[in-house]
Amino acid sequence: MTDNQPYPPPTFDTTRPHSARVWNYYLGGKDNFPVDRAHGDRTIALFPQMVDVARSSRAFLARAITYLVAEEGVRQFLDVGTGLPVENNTHQVAQRIAPESRVVYVDNDPMVLIHARALLAGTPEGVTTYLEADARDPDRILEFAAETLDFTRPIGLMLMSIMGLIADLDEAYSIARRLVAALPAGSFLVLEDGSDDRTSDPSPGPAASKDQDLGVDDLNVVTTDGNGYHYRTVDQIRVFFDGLELVEPGIVSPPYWRNNPEPDGPFAPLESCGVGRKR
Repeated sequence: MTDNQPYPPPTFDTTRPHSARVWNYYLGGKDNFPVDRAHGDRTIALFPQMVDVARSSRAFLARAITYLVAEEGVRQFLDVGTGLPVENNTHQVAQRIAPESRVVYVDNDPMVLIHARALLAGTPEGVTTYLEADARDPDRILEFAAETLDFTRPIGLMLMSIMGLIADLDEAYSIARRLVAALPAGSFLVLEDGSDDRTSDPSPGPAASKDQDLGVDDLNVVTTDGNGYHYRTVDQIRVFFDGLELVEPGIVSPPYWRNNPEPDGPFAPLESCGVGRKR
């Protein structure tokens, strides 16, 4: 990390809500503080589906990794924006199917570093390791990842709810492209982020009938936490997959990615996800 980086080093601040801790609260975790729970409760009051959003996102993560390991034979993962450990972390899902899987986690939240020991508790046959770094330093991430991952073999790049934390959309695109460019052919990008769900939901589910006229710009304010989160349109999220072959069913709301949810099951409005293959 250089001294002239345009962003401050991470700090451990319990007086302001932090995105990783608030998300942990939505998932039913215990690694959060009163300020995070208070912010989460305010968001839930404005947007009651937020808990379903978080849990549907986590379920998509598990299905995407299962697909990559079981159907595509991927045995290596680079998970940028890890978040606090809960159930079904990347290495747990991958190593249940293929114990030899290798996983590199990256996050810039000091609280995640505190819990890194739990993240690193993988199988004896596999490897799990952790780097404290900012997503805005992709070169450092790639240099560290190369110590564990073989960049001549397919890698699953996980960008889960992390690009929305990059305020400048062009910068977010640049980061994702830099990371994808370093991956060998046969690798995959797994990306999920906040979006306007009105064009990503393939069915007239609960969100379609909810009494809500919020647009993407409004949501950026309503759901902003201590770090700031920026919702994008579905078309803007689709750009992250430029040059990649989208795996069916394409860009959808998380519950609908290779899944057939029950009519009354969890719905994830205002989220879009997809998996793209690098040829």
